[in-house]
Amino acid sequence: MTFFGVRYETADFGDVLDRVQGIFTDLFLALPNVILGVLAFVVFWAISWLVAKLVRAAAQRAGQPRGLQVVLSRLVAWSILAFGLLVALTIIFPTITPASLFGTLGVSGVVIGFAFRDIFQNLLSGILILFTRPFRIGDQIVSSDHEGEVIDIQVRATRVRTYDNRVVVIPNSQLYTERVVVNTAFDKRRLSVAVGIGYDDSIADARTAIVDAIAALPGIIDDPAPTVLVTSLGDFSVNLEVRFWINPPNRREALEAQDQVLEAIKKALGDAHIEIPFPIQQLKIEDGSARTRKREAE
Repeated sequence: MTFFGVRYETADFGDVLDRVQGIFTDLFLALPNVILGVLAFVVFWAISWLVAKLVRAAAQRAGQPRGLQVVLSRLVAWSILAFGLLVALTIIFPTITPASLFGTLGVSGVVIGFAFRDIFQNLLSGILILFTRPFRIGDQIVSSDHEGEVIDIQVRATRVRTYDNRVVVIPNSQLYTERVVVNTAFDKRRLSVAVGIGYDDSIADARTAIVDAIAALPGIIDDPAPTVLVTSLGDFSVNLEVRFWINPPNRREALEAQDQVLEAIKKALGDAHIEIPFPIQQLKIEDGSARTRKREAE
């Protein structure tokens, strides 16, 4: 057929119908494989759910923390589901062999690994933190510029509540590779405050007055006992460091203990007539005539 000088071939609708019929025939023939593949994946999903519950119960009986229980159960479930998906794909598409499928997944895994490197790093760090447990939920930690109480340890990040009631989400890779100070790692914590006394006062009398004053305070434990050390001989005072221990070692108790100790030290030194000196500077001012006479004398 010619139209506007261009020759077109007449469409053969018989071929089109044959192709459509062939597509539906292939789909009908593949339907049993699809059903078997879906059933296989459902079976693996049920197995993963059951095994995850068993793993979580075993971890709970072993005394593992809640975060580690969740991570272990999810890792086992994901592994079983991934294997079930591979089995389902090989059933639905018989031309796909396990070797070719694993080869494709290997190349894809490398690409995905480079694209999501930070996410996988945080994931691995979170798993290591949950296994090694350098800190736990409820501990008070210091990481970089952040300080607060750990309220949740997730696979990707750790949530810390600051002392002014804000939440900081810290990536697990940072917590695992950088320095972290755990203030509540032990049941006791040592604190210290600085105080100065005059050069004319007795260090022994000041030490006795300070130790007797703070030893009777609530929250200050007597084992180890409070101590007073001379740290330096300053320009205006003899500088002392007062060391004492508290239990529990929480932030609130630490601030309250320091407040009580400083108040008790001030009262005890005042009662013992021991001076807490202020910085004193002497200024010598000469008028112009005095400087002139001094130059003439020279």
